[in-house]
Amino acid sequence: MSLAATTTGAIGSTLLDLPALAEEKTTVSTDQIETLLPGFRRSRIRTSGAEINTFVKGEGAPLLLLHGHPQTVVCWHKVAPKLAERFTVVLTDLRGYGDSSKPDGGKDSVNYSKREMARDQVEVMHSLGFDHFYATGHDRGGRVLHRLLLDHPAAVTRAALLDIAPTATMYAKVTKDFAMRYMWWFFLSQPAPLPETLIGNNLDFYLQAHINKQNKTPGAIDPVAFEEYRRCYTRETLHAVCEDYRASAGIDLMHDAADPAKRIGCPLLVLWGEKGVVGSTYDVRETWREKATDVRGESLPCGHYLPEEAPALVVDKLSDFFT
Repeated sequence: MSLAATTTGAIGSTLLDLPALAEEKTTVSTDQIETLLPGFRRSRIRTSGAEINTFVKGEGAPLLLLHGHPQTVVCWHKVAPKLAERFTVVLTDLRGYGDSSKPDGGKDSVNYSKREMARDQVEVMHSLGFDHFYATGHDRGGRVLHRLLLDHPAAVTRAALLDIAPTATMYAKVTKDFAMRYMWWFFLSQPAPLPETLIGNNLDFYLQAHINKQNKTPGAIDPVAFEEYRRCYTRETLHAVCEDYRASAGIDLMHDAADPAKRIGCPLLVLWGEKGVVGSTYDVRETWREKATDVRGESLPCGHYLPEEAPALVVDKLSDFFT
């Protein structure tokens, strides 16, 4: 396996009043990135299946932060600089997201299985010289981290999962209320090109509506950060996102079913938004106690986007747990 790194240089309860961003505007916005993530060194790291957009800053124990959908590394802009005062913080765009590459999904969307997406992250950390590290995942990044903890148990010494319950648990306990509030789980996983075609007719509306539906803290999403999310949310990204969700509804469940006895062995912190769907639908701590040996956690006074809605609390909780 050959790895290579090449160095390169307020949403409230209603839709943002922002101009539509052109589909062709896909080049990296250096000024915006530097404004949101000052001092982070950017590189593009080749793994065995993708090229991963990566940012690094700080000294101390390595801490990997994985974002969710429909966001990018930028979702950590209120958290990462503070954590970089105590840790070597590594931010990555998941394959298919942000400025990372977007490989073909392959049969059964296997290339967007959480197993393959987790392998990317282990290889990125190895290429940076970190065989053992802390890790935090929010939303889709948390699902990638869950599989990473099962497939690479020696790599992560402590882990935190933000606002998710286990994927298999959530699918097994679907209610009408959950299906209505998490409708994209069932829509984005439909066979191509149905969701890609319908959403692609108005990407701006979809992205704004998606974020507004889950954000419960008016003004929490910085307009500059939103511009980055939209810049990266191209039609190519949309297809990759759908492949990610198709994998979760298919091959990821097969992987879970193949090793039902596997449990997360390292200490696990779970945090969730008390105003969000996951927190109001599940006993989040208990769902993870079924999957891990050492679990602690609590709710935070916000919706789904913990790193942007409650950044100070997230910094405190992560710092205490990883220290």
